[in-house]
Amino acid sequence: MMWPFSKKASPSHASSERPVYFYNTLSKEKQLFTLPPVANSVRMYNCGPTVYGRQHIGNLSMFVFADLLRKTLEYNNFQVKQVINITDVGHLVSDGDEGEDKMTKGLKQRKMKLTLENMRLLADEYTDIFKKDLETLNIDISKINFPRASDYISTQIAMVETLEQKGYAYRTLDGVYYDTTRFGNYGALGGIDLEGLKEGARVATVEGKRHPSDFALWKLDKKLGWPSPFGQGFPGWHIECSAMIRKTLGEQIDIHTGGIEHIPVHHNNEIAQSEAVTGKRPLSRFWMHRAHVQIESKKIAKSGGNVVYLSEIVEKGYQPQALRYLFLGAHYRTSSNFSWEALTGSATALSRLAAFASAEGGVIPGTYQTRFIERMNDDLDTPGALAVLWEMTKDESLSKEDIAAGIRDADKILGLGLADPETLKLFVKDTIKIADVPSDVALLIDEREEARSNKDFAKADELRSKIAEMGYDIKDGAAGVEVVKR
Repeated sequence: MMWPFSKKASPSHASSERPVYFYNTLSKEKQLFTLPPVANSVRMYNCGPTVYGRQHIGNLSMFVFADLLRKTLEYNNFQVKQVINITDVGHLVSDGDEGEDKMTKGLKQRKMKLTLENMRLLADEYTDIFKKDLETLNIDISKINFPRASDYISTQIAMVETLEQKGYAYRTLDGVYYDTTRFGNYGALGGIDLEGLKEGARVATVEGKRHPSDFALWKLDKKLGWPSPFGQGFPGWHIECSAMIRKTLGEQIDIHTGGIEHIPVHHNNEIAQSEAVTGKRPLSRFWMHRAHVQIESKKIAKSGGNVVYLSEIVEKGYQPQALRYLFLGAHYRTSSNFSWEALTGSATALSRLAAFASAEGGVIPGTYQTRFIERMNDDLDTPGALAVLWEMTKDESLSKEDIAAGIRDADKILGLGLADPETLKLFVKDTIKIADVPSDVALLIDEREEARSNKDFAKADELRSKIAEMGYDIKDGAAGVEVVKR
C-alpha cells in the first residue's frame, strides 16, 4: 500500500518547502520524500553494530551517513526519531546461518567464560567504545535511541510464535526457520534472483531446511541461551531488528538504512518476517544503503590486517573530523577509498575551510545557501555540496564575514564542527611570512604566483601540490598569498 504524502513544516527555515529526494533501493529510483499526513516525525532505523569488538572506520562510515541524513532532514524542518540498534546476543557470522556466533567469538578471543552475563559485559564495553567513536565524529548521541537486542528477547519469541501460527515458520532439529516460499514478494529489495539462487545452491547444510533462501528465526543451543517454547537458544539475527523496529518505532517506518551487503539477505528477511507478522506493507517506505569503504583500494578485512580504527587516526595526530570530511568527498552510494594520503589531503582541505569559517558576523549568501541545500536534498550529494562551498570561498563579491556565515550554516548538515569557535581553533593554524619559509619553498611560491598571473592554473595547482609535499599549505586571499606550516 502507498500512503498519501504531506509534510509538517516548522518555522526554523524560511524555505521549508524545498523538495527532498532520496534514492530508494526498493523502487530503484529517486523519490520525493514526504511524511504521511498523520505523522509528526520521521521514523528512521539504522542497522547498528554487533558489539563483539571495536568498530573499524568502514563500520563508522555507516553512521556518519545516517547522521548526514538526519541533519539534512532536520534542516528541511522534519523532526526525526532515530534508532541505531545494538546487536549484543550471539548470531552467526554469515547470512546463510552458518559459522560461529560473533558474540561467542568475541568471548573466546577475550578468553572469557561463555555465559550470558559475560556476553552482556563484553557488549557493554564495546557499546561504550562505539558511542564514544560516534561522539568523536561529531554525532550527537543524545538524539538517538540505542536499543539492545538482549532486552527484546520476549518480543522476538512472540514474533516467531506468530509466524509459526500463521504458517510462515517451521521447526528443524536445530531451531525454527522462515519458509520464504510463503512470502510472495520475497527478494523484491534489490531484485534478488531466487530461481538463480535455487539453481546454484548446494545441498542445504542444515538438516531439515526446506529451501536455500530460508533463514533462522531461532537457533537451539543446549549450552547457552534463553528459554523459549522452541527450546533454549538464541534469536536469529534478522528477527532482532524486526522486534526492535516494532517496539521502538512502530509496525511501519519511513526510512531504513544499512550497508549494501544487507540488501540481498538481511533486509529482505526483515521485510518478509515483519510484514508477515503485522500484515502491513511496506515495513519501510524508503530503504537507503551505503556503499563500502575500502582501505588502500582493498576490501576491509580484519583477518588480513587491512583495517583502520578511529583511535589510530587520532593517535597519529589527525583531527577526527578530517575522516568525516573524507567520507563527504564521495557520494554515499559510491564506493570510497581510505588512504593515509587521502586523509592528509582531507585534513588540509578542512583546515582551509575552517580558516574561511573563522570570521565573525556576516550574512549567509542566499544564492549559495540555496545551491548547497539543493545538492544535499538531491540524495545527499555531498561532493556537489562541498563544491558549492569551495566556489563560494572564491567569490570575490562576497565579504569574508559572509563567506564564513555561509560555511557555518552549511555545517549544520556537514557536522564538521566549523560553527564551534573552540573546534575552529584546532583546525586553523597560524600563517607565517613568506620570508620565513625555506628558500626552496619560497622559490616554488614565486613560481606559482607567476603561473597564476599567466592564468596557467594547471601549473599553479601542480606547484601547490609540490609545496604541500614540502610541508606548507598555500591560501589565496584578497590580501595576497598566505602560507601555513602543516
